[in-house]
Amino acid sequence: MSKSSWKSVFRITCVLILQSAGAIPTAQVIYGADDRHDYYQEVDPAIQAQADSTVALVRLADLNPQGDITTINTIHYGPYYSLCAEEPYYDQEVAAFCSGFLVAPDTVVTAGHCISNQEDCNNTRFVFGFKISVTGQQPRSVATDHVFSCQSIVHTVVMNQGEDFAVVKLDRPVTFTQPLPYRRIGSVNVGDPLRVIGYPAGLPVKIAGGASVRSIQNQFLLANLDTYGGNSGSAVFNRQTGEIEGILVRGDADYSLAHQCYLSHRCTDTECTGEGVTLMKQVLPYLNP
Repeated sequence: MSKSSWKSVFRITCVLILQSAGAIPTAQVIYGADDRHDYYQEVDPAIQAQADSTVALVRLADLNPQGDITTINTIHYGPYYSLCAEEPYYDQEVAAFCSGFLVAPDTVVTAGHCISNQEDCNNTRFVFGFKISVTGQQPRSVATDHVFSCQSIVHTVVMNQGEDFAVVKLDRPVTFTQPLPYRRIGSVNVGDPLRVIGYPAGLPVKIAGGASVRSIQNQFLLANLDTYGGNSGSAVFNRQTGEIEGILVRGDADYSLAHQCYLSHRCTDTECTGEGVTLMKQVLPYLNP
């Protein structure tokens, strides 16, 4: 199951119907403690800088350029997903349908199921700076020069239970933040500590550590990352090296019904199937060194 934003209220309902019928297992998305936090809550400037080089994928139709500022058509997170009032970030706004990250001044990597063809790319804008910089802020606009369009797709691929990524050339170079480092040689190991930065459920950027590699396959790894629909395409960092190990591409169902509203699924750090991350080695042939 991908982590993209098609996980709407309709999707949640369908999942629960299938779960009740025994068609798919009940799954959880928060592993152990909920490690997500907002940009303004991050105390490490280096990690904030990592977040600055991530990007929210937003539909062209949801953006309204007005000179130097572009307003964003956001949706109230809690009511949209029929969440319980105690669900974290209930009062925040959502806008993104996927996540991505900068690997060169004019190049973004995301999940292949987020950008699967040129039409997808043409209808998407890559928005930097969708974040909460101070407590209580509701970001409903960004600087127009922080909004980028798609020039071309270098490569895109989606394989069920395999590699899933897209490399996109932007319409111009990004000059206000730096490309992120990613693994070029060697390999990640089971137990390595991880951090994910992206836009869960389309929310303003969230940073979540407290995770580690649970297993490694040929094209992807599994980890106990706290991620949701909207995190597809998120950068998954090695917390020891600061390098990106891969792209968050799939995982378990996000929510479960509780007293006529929805709450996040939960399990221990060692339970459930884990979240799938396409390894950067799959992407390397399509990136300029």
